[in-house]
Amino acid sequence: MRRSLGRGSRRLVGGLRVRLVVTFVLVALVSAVTATALAYRDARTAVLQRTQNTAVNDLRERVAVVGAGLDLPPDQRSLSRFAAKVSEGLGARIVVGRHQDLTAVSDAYADTEGRITAELRAAVRSGDGARFQRVQWRGDPYLVVGTPVTYADGDRRTSGLEVFVITDLRAERDDTAALLDSVRTGTVPVVVLAALLALLAAGTVLRPVRKLGRATRELAAGDLGSRVAVRGHDELADLARTFNETADALQESDAELRAQEAKARRFVADVSHELRTPLAAMTMVATVLEEDADQLPPDAAHAARTVGAETARLSRLVEDLMEISRFDAGAVRLDATVTDLADTVRASLALRGWTDRVTVELREDVRAVVDRRRIDVIVANLVGNALRHGAPPVTVTLAAPGGERVTLEVADRGPGLPPEARERVFDRFYKADAARTRSTSGGGDRGGDGPGEGGSFGQGGFGQGSGLGMAIALENARLHGGTIEVAERPEGGAVFTLRLPLRHPEEEEEGDG
Repeated sequence: MRRSLGRGSRRLVGGLRVRLVVTFVLVALVSAVTATALAYRDARTAVLQRTQNTAVNDLRERVAVVGAGLDLPPDQRSLSRFAAKVSEGLGARIVVGRHQDLTAVSDAYADTEGRITAELRAAVRSGDGARFQRVQWRGDPYLVVGTPVTYADGDRRTSGLEVFVITDLRAERDDTAALLDSVRTGTVPVVVLAALLALLAAGTVLRPVRKLGRATRELAAGDLGSRVAVRGHDELADLARTFNETADALQESDAELRAQEAKARRFVADVSHELRTPLAAMTMVATVLEEDADQLPPDAAHAARTVGAETARLSRLVEDLMEISRFDAGAVRLDATVTDLADTVRASLALRGWTDRVTVELREDVRAVVDRRRIDVIVANLVGNALRHGAPPVTVTLAAPGGERVTLEVADRGPGLPPEARERVFDRFYKADAARTRSTSGGGDRGGDGPGEGGSFGQGGFGQGSGLGMAIALENARLHGGTIEVAERPEGGAVFTLRLPLRHPEEEEEGDG
């Protein structure tokens, strides 16, 4: 349980840290990409707008200066001179002059047909001022500006002369591309910085979460004094404060329960101890009455025997209550010695006169360090339970599979136990149903054949008819580091299996309670 909590907490903290870092990085990346896109768009627009405005203004000014001395309509020679003079004032730009079927180019080797589109020529021919268009030619960008030449008489009539200027935009393209590359390069440190900030923020947020998880695991492991330091006034501080209040309430409740449990144990132990003296006197009187029962009238003789039997049963119940109270108080200790388990089982059966009623299959030479008296108690309860509530044959099997553990199986051919009874058969004073028709309780009442066959308490007869026998047997098994399991036999009947760790005589360590 504790280990699974630890893994769950590590997954929780690790998952939150990863999500926080991923969120920070994504936000930074989206912001950087958005800023890059906006910066590129604005820079490109500004560069192109400036270039377009410059090209249009330069063309108008140059045409106005050179066109003043041009005779219209021009011939091919004058049109070529006009194009050359316009180009002289525009730098490296290519100027194309067109008048009806005549065309003149300032650079005789320049191919202008692919750069001046029909749409632009039609727009310029309409005579509605300068027009421009950005085109791609052979993979490179160009700006083409065209304007009609008008007469200078004030009526703004077009003369039929059209002038086009082709401006190379590769420099502007390279400038905007360099800007984009620099912004992209700056995105990497931004993302790295965002990741570092995310790690710092995650550590700040998750440090209280880790402390709270550690305190929760300690609380689940039984450390009710585990608390978390409360710092600040945020939600995490409120959570830590709530945890501390819950732990305080749990610790108070646990203290109250422990105090009540201790009082209950002391009460049971005190009552049992106080009952021993009057019960001893009652037992003595009952014994005298039973010895003289044959001399009494039949009704009185029956009453004397009944009183004797019930007094003996009450004595066993008191002894069992005291034994259970010692288990609850943790005051039970093992008196472990080197013991031959097969001899112990045979002696336990012989002491109670069960040797002829039980079939034994005992592995010899199984020696272990155990408390012989407590093993006798377990055998007495398991075998007595099978004889009283099961059906013959009752089989006792001792084995040591693998050499690591020892198993003692007690099986019968009775009606068996239903699943709900098997789950609670070791509960104290549990009353079983009619599944095993002769049972009056599912705990110790299944632990013996009554006063005549159960043996005295001093001979290891814990639980004979007290309702606590099976509970005491399980506690003794746990005291040895083992357990008792109950199952249904495939061929019918119940089987109780005692499993103990096989501690060999050469081992020096001894078990304690």
